Amino acid sequence: MHTAALVTGASSGLGAEFAAQLAARGHDLVLVARSEGRLTALAERLTAEHGIRAHVMVQDLAEPDAAWRIADRLAARGLSVDLLVNNAGFGTCGRFEDIAADRDHDQLMVNVVTLVDLTHALLPDMLERGKGAILNVASTAAFQPSPYFAVYSAAKGFVLNFGLALRQEYRGRGIRVLTLCPGPVDTPFFDAIGTRKAAVNGSMTTPEPVVRAALRALERDRGYVTPGLGNALAAHLLPRRPRTLVAAIAALVTRKVLTPSSTASQPT
Repeated sequence: MHTAALVTGASSGLGAEFAAQLAARGHDLVLVARSEGRLTALAERLTAEHGIRAHVMVQDLAEPDAAWRIADRLAARGLSVDLLVNNAGFGTCGRFEDIAADRDHDQLMVNVVTLVDLTHALLPDMLERGKGAILNVASTAAFQPSPYFAVYSAAKGFVLNFGLALRQEYRGRGIRVLTLCPGPVDTPFFDAIGTRKAAVNGSMTTPEPVVRAALRALERDRGYVTPGLGNALAAHLLPRRPRTLVAAIAALVTRKVLTPSSTASQPT
């Protein structure tokens, strides 16, 4: 079996940057996303620049059996994954009743269900070989409930707690588990969510330093990393109790994603 790093959501944004930095380190790659053209172009470029092998797998991660389809194709190609980067994800924002139920359903399938399924599918082989790593991408939204991002922040909270729990389970067994919790990053995420106001703190960083910080933290066997001083301070200094107060404070910040008309009807 030939080993490689598998990156979901690799066609753009953080996923493409993970692929680029891993290729520069000499990792062969399995690139997973829905966009075949962009994946193929990225694979060809990274192969030419770094002399690595890059395999393209086109898959909609919102499909219920997405992870198992990927696992079957890995086996058919004789590929084994030594680093799983669960990067794919998207968000929704606004009043919960205004968000299409199927959109939130797909969000949970991509952000939570397929992430867990892929981990189930690929972790046993890592354990058998006695080494491997899992890097899950969460968000600073994971640290508190976020009104108007209710499903997104809850999903990212799951990702953070899931990653920290797995890290404790597999410490000493050769498996590193890191959860990346970035603040707003200038990627197509904001095109998908529909508004740049979703960067509620008003500033964004670029993918390159976020991925660099994540890979450095993985090397150091950190449990999680929140790149950027401001993001780290916000994540660690925000009071955790009472949670209802934290949610109320968060609502004052996140309500800016609402349209002017819906904001006018929001009680103060």
